[in-house]
Amino acid sequence: MGRHSSVRGHSRLVAPLAVSVLLVLGGSVWAAAALESRCAQGHVLVSASPDVAPVLSQVAQGLSTSCRSYDIRPRDTAQAVAEFGAPGGERARVWVPDSTIALQRARQLGATDVPESGPSVASSPVVLAVAEGAARGLGWPERTLTWTDVVDAPDAVLTTPDPARDPVGTSALVGLRDAVGSAPDPAGAFTAVLRRFTVGGGGATAYPASESSVVQHNAASGASPLVAVYSAGAPALDYPFARLTGAGAEQSAAIDALQQAVLGSAGTEALARAGLRVPGQALAGHAGDPHLVAAGQRSAPVPSGADLKVLLSQWAGVNLDARAEVLLDVSGSMEARVRGTNLNRMQVTVAAAEQALHLFRPSTQLRIWEFATGLDGTKDYREVLPLAPVAQHLTPGDLARLTAVRAIPNAGTGLYDTLLDLYGAARRDWQPGVLNVVIVMTDGHNEDMAGISREAFLAGLTRLADPAHPLPVIAIGIGADADETELSAITAITGGGAYVTRDPTKIGEVFYGALAQLVAR
Repeated sequence: MGRHSSVRGHSRLVAPLAVSVLLVLGGSVWAAAALESRCAQGHVLVSASPDVAPVLSQVAQGLSTSCRSYDIRPRDTAQAVAEFGAPGGERARVWVPDSTIALQRARQLGATDVPESGPSVASSPVVLAVAEGAARGLGWPERTLTWTDVVDAPDAVLTTPDPARDPVGTSALVGLRDAVGSAPDPAGAFTAVLRRFTVGGGGATAYPASESSVVQHNAASGASPLVAVYSAGAPALDYPFARLTGAGAEQSAAIDALQQAVLGSAGTEALARAGLRVPGQALAGHAGDPHLVAAGQRSAPVPSGADLKVLLSQWAGVNLDARAEVLLDVSGSMEARVRGTNLNRMQVTVAAAEQALHLFRPSTQLRIWEFATGLDGTKDYREVLPLAPVAQHLTPGDLARLTAVRAIPNAGTGLYDTLLDLYGAARRDWQPGVLNVVIVMTDGHNEDMAGISREAFLAGLTRLADPAHPLPVIAIGIGADADETELSAITAITGGGAYVTRDPTKIGEVFYGALAQLVAR
């Protein structure tokens, strides 16, 4: 009896104890799960430009705790933006691209969770990286080189990262525009400079690059050194620390800690090892490299979105093949002497046309006509150079035919018949994917009384114009007799423009400016 009592008593003790143990164990499992869930909320995915990602990783190592962690993923701009828009998966809460320009582009592509800017956590000037041999040929190190020195070198082979994709290339466009800002015709000079650059490719003697990439290149064993040529007119890479939307409280605290740390002493040391600068400061740890200038560098501000669009349009335009018809007025008035020179209007016009050939890509298809009343039987126009690539027109034979063009004494300006006929031919030959354009250079107005009337001419031109298939007329008016009102009325129908210079010696500048504005549209 007593034995059974003791067993029953033991059972009464065990049951509550088992329940208690289960409660404790269950509570521990719940607490661990809650802790794991809470710690997961302190995990931050960071998408960073490959050159700054190692810096962020080093800094993050000193911040990670049991409930705070960072995943730093190297991503170029295209990769990062693609991941932002991909469905599912873990989303980045911080993006550190190499430039604020990348933020602008991402927003243009519809990344609405990307801010317009962020605090700069690093800096690297955009330089022209010049092969040491080429730099010595330009006088380095005895003198400090400029971007103008480099791009004006006749034997320079110039390449660039694609400005439409790489902020280094975009910053270079800003710097190159600044370099030609004091030229008599900045727009024309900028167009000419851009034509010297090709995207990528080997054999370059100079190309835009970040200073940090030059540091890394020169530090590599066996590498031929590059000389960094600086420009205050080019925006530096500014590495914005951009917070993306959707971070929780724990993630926000972790993001705050990372931002503060990378801007502190730990970040400064890591930046120096990567060849990057603290914003606004000198390049640390590389003062002994003669190929670099470690001192603080001035740089231009990041361009606005509108300015960026213009720059990229200009770049796209000068690198776009064209199909051009060029009409040269050879009426008697073109024999008029240009004041202050030994040349007449015809000579300065032909010289401008010859120089303008260099503004087009070698593969551009171009034809040159001359026009005056009764020039070729019943027609007021005649072919000087056939439709062919510009490369062919730059050969001695074609250039000789162009420079042999002369004004026809007593001939009038057969503008209406010529322009309507040749515009119609250009419309029939219109090609997609290229810049189709008709360029007319004249010193007067229509003088063919036996030809088509003004009303019939304008009506015919209106019928031929087609905004869906652009074919602008660019009119270059030369001298005091050029009718700007008339030329503007004609070109407006086609979506083109009229550019008049009363000083014929300025025709080259006007021509270059007209082409530069055309390709920027």
